[in-house]
Amino acid sequence: MSKLRKRRMQFVITALVVPVILLIVFVVIPAADLFRMSFTDWDGYSKDSSIVGFTNYISMLKNKDLWLSLKNNAVYFVIHFFMIAAELGFAVILTGRLRAAKLYKTMVFMPYIINGVAVAYAFSYFFSPINGAFDAILGVLNLEFLIRNWLSDPKIVNYVLSFVSVWRFSGYHVILFMAALQSIPQDVAEAARVDGANAWQLFKYIQVPGIMLMVDFVLFDNIRGSLQVFDIPFVITSGGPGYASSTFTLYTIKTAFTYSNFGLASTMAVAIMIMIVFIYVIQNKIIHGLILRDRRK
Repeated sequence: MSKLRKRRMQFVITALVVPVILLIVFVVIPAADLFRMSFTDWDGYSKDSSIVGFTNYISMLKNKDLWLSLKNNAVYFVIHFFMIAAELGFAVILTGRLRAAKLYKTMVFMPYIINGVAVAYAFSYFFSPINGAFDAILGVLNLEFLIRNWLSDPKIVNYVLSFVSVWRFSGYHVILFMAALQSIPQDVAEAARVDGANAWQLFKYIQVPGIMLMVDFVLFDNIRGSLQVFDIPFVITSGGPGYASSTFTLYTIKTAFTYSNFGLASTMAVAIMIMIVFIYVIQNKIIHGLILRDRRK
């Protein structure tokens, strides 16, 4: 074997071994220890812990506040899900010949690069009932009758927080869709225009099928993000009033660090990992097994 081939083999082995080691050290081992911890009553600081079997899992399933938190997660998912169409529409517009397109792209993407805690603090003042900018805007527009307790009314607080989440992450999805649209061969689009396809037909039959893999990724990102949302409700409302705006992740962290029940918190963390994997498998079956399979045919 020549020296060049040996060096190539060494490079390939190194390139494979290092990521595998990192994966095992930072993902596999912590996940296994998390699963082990979910069967204990560890309080987070004691040296010893007792095995409690499936007690934590039973307690988790019977916890009404946790189910309420999971219901709040569903609000984030539904709102982000319906925003996908709007995000894709913005991407199509910005990809076209639009004046000052670079400025609009920067404005759309800017919220995503701002720190999440800073965004949460800004909107907590924006919706504040005391000298809040949003109530002031409604007052200037003579819409005082619309003023509400935006962050303390259990009926609307999750929708307000979901709006903040949409404002922060939609620009990221728009940029992803734009990158996918720009990867579609231009000769295909030009041929469709020559054949008489209008903008809607081009969008329906050329652009959407061509970026279905990106739609699949954005949809999964919405699912994962809605299940793991934490910083926005934590900073703005701390999950209140009561558990009206709590989320699954926020409840899990409070269980661990506020109530010192790391065993039950580990059970919740295992549950959220299982939910994400399960949803991904179902989504993968639908997208790749049905939609993309029919497209390939």
